[in-house]
Amino acid sequence: MAKTDNINIRVEPELKKEVETTLNDLGMNLAEAITVYLKQIVLTESIPFVIGKPKLNKETIEAIEEAQIGINLSKGYTDLDEMWEDLEKED
Repeated sequence: MAKTDNINIRVEPELKKEVETTLNDLGMNLAEAITVYLKQIVLTESIPFVIGKPKLNKETIEAIEEAQIGINLSKGYTDLDEMWEDLEKED
């Protein structure tokens, strides 16, 4: 068996739990997954996945910002005819 070193990392408990659940479904444990990740760094001489900020369009950004401050963008209806009229206006 190869000699091993320890790596100590801090992660949020909920994230660790979610990762362990996913890895368990894949038949791996956390140490095996980290070993695979580290080997891929060596093989590719890079981070083995894209790290980037998702590009969102203007409307999506506005909707996220409005949701964060609690603006409700939906309108409730008690009359189906009124709802259909509003839906047809949007086209």
